Amino acid sequence: MKIAVSGKGGVGKTSVSASLAKLFAREGRRVYAVDADPDASLGLALGIPDDILAKVIPLIDMEETIKQKSAGGGLFYSLNPDVDDILDEYSISVGNIRFLRMGAIKPGGSACYCRENAFLFSVVDALILDKDDVVILDMGAGIEHLTRGTSKGVDLMIVVTEPSKTSVQTARVVMQLANDLGIEVTKVIANKIRSPKEETFIQEQFTTQELLGVIRFDDELLDVALGNEADILTGAFKTTMEEIYQRVVTEWKDEK
Repeated sequence: MKIAVSGKGGVGKTSVSASLAKLFAREGRRVYAVDADPDASLGLALGIPDDILAKVIPLIDMEETIKQKSAGGGLFYSLNPDVDDILDEYSISVGNIRFLRMGAIKPGGSACYCRENAFLFSVVDALILDKDDVVILDMGAGIEHLTRGTSKGVDLMIVVTEPSKTSVQTARVVMQLANDLGIEVTKVIANKIRSPKEETFIQEQFTTQELLGVIRFDDELLDVALGNEADILTGAFKTTMEEIYQRVVTEWKDEK
């Protein structure tokens, strides 16, 4: 199963991505957790220590590997370099979870990312098309990654939103683009719900079929962010994510 998690910046995509990865792993599945967000915080949410994360080389920065895998130079490069060995060699294992960091934003004034992007997208394609495992893609904020087609081939797109007009608007755009890309199943998770009024607002924006779950604001997650808790699956958030996980598995089985 391949799942892409998207949405407006700051809505909680990484918390959802890390939680789903952990829940699938607990069921004995091998999970590829892919941090495709330039903010690169998925590793921390998975509980990988800072000193280990500091040694992770983003795939997009592997210049020598890219040169070896991509034929030609300048504007001439392979769009489908062989990347299977990269998936295993440059991932970090956390139990049943294998963590990959895709890369960060290139500094201003730098050269074009043509070759790097071709390699990056090939890695994503390999994960999506070649691996008979669970893949969780923690996508970048907004919609740019979708217009580039990096989410093609996923079984399920989860769009995380907050109870605000701007966040809901972004969610709607992402859902439409996902549909345009041929992603047949798109669901919404509403996060950081603080009141019945906010929950009613969300229910008015999305149908019962679209809404995968509602996550209420949880102060315990702040302790996780501050490093006071080791596991993101804690408190009321854990209970809700376990319910969402069960729905995800059911929806996927139904679609298959």
